[in-house]
Amino acid sequence: MYSIIDIETTGGSPRLEKITEIAIYLHDGEKITDEYVTLVNPERNIPYFITNLTGITNEMVENAPRFFEIARVIVEMTEGRTFVAHNARFDYSFIRQEFKSLGFNFRRNIIDTVALSRKLLPGHRSYSLGKICKDLNININGRHRAAGDALATAKLFEILNARDREINMGKPGLIKNTRLSKLNPKLNLEKIENVPDVPGVYYFYNEIGDLIYIGKSRNLQQRINTHLSNNTTNRAMEMRDQIADIDWEPTGSELIALLKESCEIKQNKPLYNRAQRRTNFQWGIFSYVDGKGYINFRYDQLDDEDKPLSVFTSKEKARSKLESLIEKFSLCQKLCGLYETSGACFHQQVGICRGACCGYESPEDYNERASRSTEEFVFSSRNFFIIDKGRCEDERCAVRIFNGKYSGFGYFNINDMGFGLTAVHECIKLSGDNRDIQLILKQYLKSNRVEKIIEF
Repeated sequence: MYSIIDIETTGGSPRLEKITEIAIYLHDGEKITDEYVTLVNPERNIPYFITNLTGITNEMVENAPRFFEIARVIVEMTEGRTFVAHNARFDYSFIRQEFKSLGFNFRRNIIDTVALSRKLLPGHRSYSLGKICKDLNININGRHRAAGDALATAKLFEILNARDREINMGKPGLIKNTRLSKLNPKLNLEKIENVPDVPGVYYFYNEIGDLIYIGKSRNLQQRINTHLSNNTTNRAMEMRDQIADIDWEPTGSELIALLKESCEIKQNKPLYNRAQRRTNFQWGIFSYVDGKGYINFRYDQLDDEDKPLSVFTSKEKARSKLESLIEKFSLCQKLCGLYETSGACFHQQVGICRGACCGYESPEDYNERASRSTEEFVFSSRNFFIIDKGRCEDERCAVRIFNGKYSGFGYFNINDMGFGLTAVHECIKLSGDNRDIQLILKQYLKSNRVEKIIEF
């Protein structure tokens, strides 16, 4: 059962623009069984160039229902049905956004007749609705109007359905498998079936071989398949449409996958990794020595040039950490950036602070405690290996921390070398340390068990 849909809008961005017309044709796989067509009041001006394209004017939609007034009809006419559209990502993302503004999570399986046409009807110069319909002698009565385009899509869908059954000897193939129908036609489906269910790093490429995304997972097969069936956001569907080839590298340990992913994203800067926020950790704690020789701390937002002692997901968490250091090491509120004053901090006034803020405590005495507090931001052991699972039963991975800094990882066979430390050192492939790597290591060790830690 299918809902074949077309919409007209005030522009191209689902986040910024609104729907002006919608047409829904219910289809049982053989014929149209019901229909719903209406103009929609977008509650905003329709740009002149859009009116030129669609013929829909501000006057035409003035008394039309607003989206929330037809939302129930759309839900009922699409519930339990597959959402079918030509360039489905466009229509689907607009409708999802309209429902999102109403607090409703609209989700349906989708079929894109563009992708389906490329698979089932190869060889056409263009797969735009106008040109593919012209090639197939499908008449569009009302181009760039929802009803005309949706009805043409329904006729195209019937041709595709017949072709699909012909190829699969009377049984539905791609039409039935909505996941496969959405994928880039150049993607090798057999390759997807060979993805292992192990930890590792995966790579997505577009049709000209450009690396567009790098990811990691504790289960490569599960994560890659999630990407290939993702209809949740416009960006996710856009990336999925471009994936023409995939590759992967098992790592054995999820920690190695995290480290490798971070390093390779920085080296390659793939398109869809760049489109993401660099990190969720946007706040940091910093230290410096003031003109009087005292170690000071402050918390602030990060930029690319910053070298913080530690990073946090929010301003509140960074501030809370400083408050805990003040209490634990008897530090000064003012010198920790939590009390703005030209004189003594509040704690000094009530006898808690020892007076570094007003010169009562010497820099030497105060800095001894301030320096000890910074140890909370570094590894307690300065030189050690993290030993964890390898890519097979006889293999282990090793991550080396030297002088408190990450210096690389490697793999060794536990049967080949008697597990000596010299051999573990020799397996390490050198790699540079940075803030993100430090964060990955600290967060992972805090939240996960590894096989062992070996100090040296």
